[in-house]
Amino acid sequence: MLVLFRAIILAVFLAGGFFIGRNYGSAVLGLGTGLVVGLAALVFEYFIRRLTLGIIIGGLIGLSLGLLFAWLFLLPLSAIVPPELESLFKFMLSGLLGWAGLLIGLRKGHGLTIPGLFRILRGESQGEFTKLLDTSVIIDGRIAEVADLGFLEGSFIVPQFILQELQHIADSPDSLKRQRGRRGLDVLHRMQKMAHLDIRIVEEDFPKIKEVDSKLIALAKTMGGKIITNDFNLNKVAELQGIPVLNINELANVLKPVVLPGETMSVFIIKEGKEANQGVAYLDDGTMVVVDNGRRLIGKNADVTVTSVLQTTAGRMIFTKTKEEYEREEARAAK
Repeated sequence: MLVLFRAIILAVFLAGGFFIGRNYGSAVLGLGTGLVVGLAALVFEYFIRRLTLGIIIGGLIGLSLGLLFAWLFLLPLSAIVPPELESLFKFMLSGLLGWAGLLIGLRKGHGLTIPGLFRILRGESQGEFTKLLDTSVIIDGRIAEVADLGFLEGSFIVPQFILQELQHIADSPDSLKRQRGRRGLDVLHRMQKMAHLDIRIVEEDFPKIKEVDSKLIALAKTMGGKIITNDFNLNKVAELQGIPVLNINELANVLKPVVLPGETMSVFIIKEGKEANQGVAYLDDGTMVVVDNGRRLIGKNADVTVTSVLQTTAGRMIFTKTKEEYEREEARAAK
């Protein structure tokens, strides 16, 4: 449909140029002029479609500030510049500073929204409210649950290259990958329906950068936003480059119930541990519970007492002993 529309626009310019040129004695020249103007209109339409509201707002603000600075510079210069050169100085200074302001505004306008503009006017940082979603965290889906409960708000940015990666996964011949990709698209669709969230697809891309994670980091630098992910490697690389990261896995670990040494719990031991005679159980939230001398209790429920808790980057591990063994050791130590 878009190709047909462009073809019609080009045909209209060609026909208009032909008839106007024929009226002035040169149909060929008119046809060539219509072709050039038509192609220029298509190029202009292409670039206009890539402009977001934030880029337009940033460009206008930058241009206005550039012209304002030019006027401020001209005030003292008008007293020392000869009258015959004053117009030339005005033109050159206005053009230079206006163009510089326009370029800076266009570059800094990525991700800017009307609500974000009001936040900036109130002295708040736009970057604090702009969060970029990674492919892994979209597929994971827990971000939608957290946002639905009201713990997250503001602008969520989904770059076009992330959306393309999701679509590529959803079209994969592998059934598991295809299911994960479709789940990610469903999660995005659900988040778009949440009234307190601003989910925006941005066209910004970095053609010279091949890896999606590197593109995401570059975009976060440009927009001054935060990356939401559960990818351990992306987390570390982004932090090394000074990009704030919100890791859903770390949030989940922090929200797990606090377990202290000496507490008793009931667990179902399902398998053998790495060390001799160890048994392994899992809590409802997935936390691994290692039971010393619990191998003999595999396939049974057991009351255990916590001896220590180990927090790792991969999660939390709870080390325990059976309640009877723990009480015997405590009684022996008390004697």
